[in-house]
Amino acid sequence: MTNLPASPPGSPAWGFLFAAWIIALAATLGALFIGEIMGQTPCNLCWHQRVFMFPLAVILAVASFRGDAGVWRYALPVAVPGWLIAAFHTLLYIGVIPEAIKPCGQGIPCSGANMTIFGGLPLPLLSLAAFTGIAILLVLAQRRISS
Repeated sequence: MTNLPASPPGSPAWGFLFAAWIIALAATLGALFIGEIMGQTPCNLCWHQRVFMFPLAVILAVASFRGDAGVWRYALPVAVPGWLIAAFHTLLYIGVIPEAIKPCGQGIPCSGANMTIFGGLPLPLLSLAAFTGIAILLVLAQRRISS
């Protein structure tokens, strides 16, 4: 069995992993707060993004506390599909994608007024920023251990 490179606390790669975990944790807790406390029902695209974000919070927590710098191998394949869905959702929200392609024809609209928080901050954009930050931090961690 091959050992993956360890990245002890305090090392540059560990800092990137820990930061990625904090982003995933904040996004997960934020989604749960919006849905469960504020009572805002998620749209179809939001559900799909949750499918990819929630496991990242667990995967990155374990990797951070174990010092597993090789986590990019199994976390990046989870973050990329989430990023793609978040990018599609953001484009839909800002009106780049035409109405005919909307996946949320029934139920909660994917681009309605309920897709904002804190007085107008779009939830799809927050999700896209979270997935982007996680992906960048994973790539930076990978580059730290390979150099």
